[in-house]
Amino acid sequence: MKWFSELGHRVTGIDRSPEAINAAAAYGEAVLADIEQGPWPLGNGDQLRQFDAVIVTNYLWRALFPVIAQSVAPGGLLIYETFATGNETVGKPSRPDFLLQPAELLTTFRGMRLIAFEDGFLDNPPRFVQRIAAVRDDLTGSDHRVPKRYPL
Repeated sequence: MKWFSELGHRVTGIDRSPEAINAAAAYGEAVLADIEQGPWPLGNGDQLRQFDAVIVTNYLWRALFPVIAQSVAPGGLLIYETFATGNETVGKPSRPDFLLQPAELLTTFRGMRLIAFEDGFLDNPPRFVQRIAAVRDDLTGSDHRVPKRYPL
């Protein structure tokens, strides 16, 4: 949040930790919410807030994938990075529930135009991650859409 705020962007952060929210409040709107056990704090249905960019890091709760995608405004950018299968060999998280399967972000966000995708190992610190950058352009039949199967 800090980096985007310092560039002059309006930012909103969500976390269930009061300490994290208190620290983030200096940079923009900071929403304290348990998004796994409670309702989505930024509206629902036709009242769902949308953003020019949605950035998710080091977090995986698959039930939220649809609302994350819907929170990206048409023409907006999604950047998502979190731990992937293989991470159990180098540290935590190690439970399969918290590790993306191969190409999972590609299939999850296949309705968006792919900008970049990575799935592999990073060594500082050692971890397996998956990343996607995609644009929600809502074009049907576009050749730029993420295919249902993506050869790696």
